Amino acid sequence: MKQRTPEQFLPLPTAWFHTLIALAESERHGYAILQDIITRTQGKSKIGPGTLYTALKRMASEGLIRECDGPDDPSGAGERRRYFRITPLGREVATAETERMTFLVRQARIFGHDGQKSTT
Repeated sequence: MKQRTPEQFLPLPTAWFHTLIALAESERHGYAILQDIITRTQGKSKIGPGTLYTALKRMASEGLIRECDGPDDPSGAGERRRYFRITPLGREVATAETERMTFLVRQARIFGHDGQKSTT
């Protein structure tokens, strides 16, 4: 099966984009991903656990993320947690989506709040 190009994933579902951004810094488990999204967006974006785990499953099947070993936890508390890491393709897709959204924001700024083209 031929691997898709980053552009073929666009526009990226919101939950996927937030998840890729959350995983860009380090591997995380599901709850940590949810908390990162809330913190990073100052509570303006929230996704539920069902949405997240459905997204994680699909993104893993598409090669955007992969399951990985979490950090060593001598207490054993993290044994049940599943950790995920972004793949190089996932990073490319997140970058392509960021560029797409940046372009859209630039286009939107051309127009004023009243929908008329800005002259400034």
